[in-house]
Amino acid sequence: MKNPRKACIPRWTRIGLATCLGAACLLAQTACTSVKVELRWKVYLDRTPIASIEASLPKGPGIAPGQKSPLVVAVTQPDGKTLQTEGKGGGKVMWKDLAVAATVVTVNQKGIVSLARDPRISDGKVGHITVTVPSHPDLRAELDIPFRYDVAFTANFSGSSGSSGMSGTDGMDGASGSTGSMDPNNPSPGGNGSDGTNGSDGQDGGPGGNAPPVQVKVALRSGRHPLLQVSVSAAGHRKLYLVDPQGGSLTVSADGGAGGSGGRGGRGGRGGSGGMGSPSGSSGRDGSDGRSGFDGSQGRGGLITVTYDPQVKPFLSTIHLSSRNGPSPVFTQEQVAPLW
Repeated sequence: MKNPRKACIPRWTRIGLATCLGAACLLAQTACTSVKVELRWKVYLDRTPIASIEASLPKGPGIAPGQKSPLVVAVTQPDGKTLQTEGKGGGKVMWKDLAVAATVVTVNQKGIVSLARDPRISDGKVGHITVTVPSHPDLRAELDIPFRYDVAFTANFSGSSGSSGMSGTDGMDGASGSTGSMDPNNPSPGGNGSDGTNGSDGQDGGPGGNAPPVQVKVALRSGRHPLLQVSVSAAGHRKLYLVDPQGGSLTVSADGGAGGSGGRGGRGGRGGSGGMGSPSGSSGRDGSDGRSGFDGSQGRGGLITVTYDPQVKPFLSTIHLSSRNGPSPVFTQEQVAPLW
């Protein structure tokens, strides 16, 4: 039974309503700033009285090299009402109405704070952000951003995965036999169905890539809170890390690349059905399925050589090594000068 409410609405009216709803959704996504303000989704700060302003990092006060963290700015009006920035703050204040200056870290136009991966940029320093409101020049928010090194860092020099094999093509179905006659006075046999063709074989997957040899050097930054300076070099590339052994770690990977998956064999075509008649024709034979390709072989892991200063020995468990399908890592203890 048809929906009585829907039946009472003319078709052209239903189409119009659907069009209007679609347009409303599109407007919600692409509305210009003035429309958003008119709908009270956003506010203009130059038209908003503000008593104070503050900035914060909701994911925590600190940030590690290579990490990003959203910045949230809150403005408080004279009546105590608080407005937050768009984005992570989920508020009505637009970033384009604010001016953000940063040292050591960087802040993009969407309020995302980033710290470069190279620890030499942040080592021994503190990041700082200053937020001002051009339309309210007397307001300012200051925020220090400490840097942390007690996180899980990774240095991956593993081989690339092999390419997947192409799947085989399916066989063609056989044609049905022609129809004969079942008239007892004038019988004729039905035609035989033709055979289906065979599916083709899938291709084998390509071999995984070999990982290069990797050299790791570890020095100790001694002091009340010791830190590990680590250099990881392979294939002409060098990466530096500063690791806090109290909670931090570094995983160095030089695994052999995974072999590519073999392609699926093509499905054999179905035999055509025999035509009806007296007698009926025979059905054709199904084609054979193609063989699926073999997975490619795994690449060789690279040799990881670790040279560490004697003072680092109590903290070696901070460094994790992985060289699947490769030789065991080699450790050498000798004097290692500060890496920077």
